[in-house]
Amino acid sequence: MRRPLIVACDGDALVATLDEASGTTGLLIVSGGNEVRSGAHRGMALLAARLAGDGVPVLRFDRRGVGDSSGMNGGYAGSAADLAAAAAAFRREQPQITRLVGFGNCDAATALALFGWSAGIDALVLANPWLVERSAGGLPPPAAIRARYAERLANPREWLRLTRGGVDIRKLINGLRAVLHRAPSNDLPTRFLAGIAGIPTTIVLATGDATAIAARDALSRFPPMPTVTIDTPSHSFARAGDAAALEGAIRAKLGM
Repeated sequence: MRRPLIVACDGDALVATLDEASGTTGLLIVSGGNEVRSGAHRGMALLAARLAGDGVPVLRFDRRGVGDSSGMNGGYAGSAADLAAAAAAFRREQPQITRLVGFGNCDAATALALFGWSAGIDALVLANPWLVERSAGGLPPPAAIRARYAERLANPREWLRLTRGGVDIRKLINGLRAVLHRAPSNDLPTRFLAGIAGIPTTIVLATGDATAIAARDALSRFPPMPTVTIDTPSHSFARAGDAAALEGAIRAKLGM
């Protein structure tokens, strides 16, 4: 049965949706950015219904200041209390739960990595985690720019466009500056890995997504960890077949 839930969080109210089921392993879905709990294209709502139909209780919630929840939006870095409140409410409402798996995409994955352990999360599925600070001018992360240029430079048609003036030179120069610029020290990947130490974690990466490309680059400096790669450019896994592949990774972590 699906029902709404109000969760108290530091004087504010988180609005959540609980898909009840009898299983002892539950899934806590955390939304990234300013995305509401239903997910892109209602993907998280549909996922919750399918899992609950197979016996897995699922809780989704809007972070403070997002969607139906009250309060100020503190971004992923300020969501520790939100995550802890949602996880505690989930266990209260479904007291048979003995194991809690957290799933998030983009900066929700980062929030789970940073704050999941203190919230009592037992296992994690982290999709396209945000592991770089935002660049000036709104450009993609340098690793994503490098990957895009490598793809384009291998294409003879792009060279032809350049000679015919079909390439925005100003945009090209800005991109090259972003690649060549030495970014300030970024300790987010280190904090990310410290946060998930001891927590069984699966990383899910979309092959053509800029955030995922940057995450792969950042994590390449550390020992490898279990990773599922989905062949899609879609950050939200919106293409045909993407949702099933993502769901497969989540089900595997749930033990289904």
